[in-house]
Amino acid sequence: MEVLLEKIHQELKQATRASDNNSRTIAKRLTNEVQRICTQSQRIQDSGEVDTWAHNLAMHRFNQCLKYYRLGSIKGRVELHSTLSAIVYRYISLPHAQASYQARLNLIEDFLQNFYLESLNAFRRENETAPDYQPRTLLELAEYMAFTERYGKRRIPLPGRRSQQLIILRAQTFAKQQPPEATLDIEKAAEGGSHDTDEVRDSLPTKRLREKLVAQQDSLPEEVLRNRVIEALLTYLKERNQEDCADYFALRLLDLPTTEIESMLQLTPRQRDYLQQRFKYHLVRFALSHHWDIVHEWLEADLERNLGLAPQQWEALQQAISATQVKLLQLKQDGLTDAVIAQKLGITPTQLQKQWTKLLEQAWEIRNL
Repeated sequence: MEVLLEKIHQELKQATRASDNNSRTIAKRLTNEVQRICTQSQRIQDSGEVDTWAHNLAMHRFNQCLKYYRLGSIKGRVELHSTLSAIVYRYISLPHAQASYQARLNLIEDFLQNFYLESLNAFRRENETAPDYQPRTLLELAEYMAFTERYGKRRIPLPGRRSQQLIILRAQTFAKQQPPEATLDIEKAAEGGSHDTDEVRDSLPTKRLREKLVAQQDSLPEEVLRNRVIEALLTYLKERNQEDCADYFALRLLDLPTTEIESMLQLTPRQRDYLQQRFKYHLVRFALSHHWDIVHEWLEADLERNLGLAPQQWEALQQAISATQVKLLQLKQDGLTDAVIAQKLGITPTQLQKQWTKLLEQAWEIRNL
């Protein structure tokens, strides 16, 4: 563990601007957490590979911490909030009421504020910090946000050899505790009903969070790229008269449960399953043919990154494809247009597209082995 502690310490020093003392303190907390897990887990102890487990767990925590550090305090909080909101969305609802989307978001805001406090107390307890400990530096804040994500995703054993994520259990309890009269108040705040409704709505945490996201859109390239992919896919579906697929995709983006999607689209389970299969068909065509470039760029698997393949995988792809596809890949990486490539290879544009789609499919299979 001393070797692992020093490794994490040096990694933090190189990857952040935190002080040496701050880096060492956090490295020690991460290492202590890993040691506690390895000691308490019988599965890890029985594996005979405790050192390997410790290293992998430590690097996972380091990478999580570094991710939030690089995002910064504002973007990091938005990322954490979005991640946890997506997990609990379907479990937060008003008792005996069909809550609107906005009303459910308001409840999620209330729930997560309490959950953040619970996770801070858990962080203090498990790391044996002072009872009034608060993150003071960017690295400490990143450490706390990474811990909160892991804390929420912890699997809690249940009867019948089942388990559930801790944050989902908390969300279910929170939803059950909501009084019936809360329905009227939340709906008024979300959808209108008094002269000062607009003023109330503008003060909602969800509203401020959305404004921050819009304000930062230019400085969030990954978010801008994701939105480009979504807009391109919706346009692709509508151009092919697949409006029902576009509606299904829009609802999936909200992370709605299947039963709710079926109700909103007025579909039977069998009809929804058929629609889902049709959507997947068009999604594959979109990702491997019509808009492969922005999709692969978003997935960090574009040509500049060798289609997201590791060196050994890239070599395996070269051996698996035909000589024509090897030349096609080289010309694509050289930045030539499809028209020029087709002329150089002596094939039609349609044949070129088919060869390229097959190549991307092979790369996809190798990448996901």
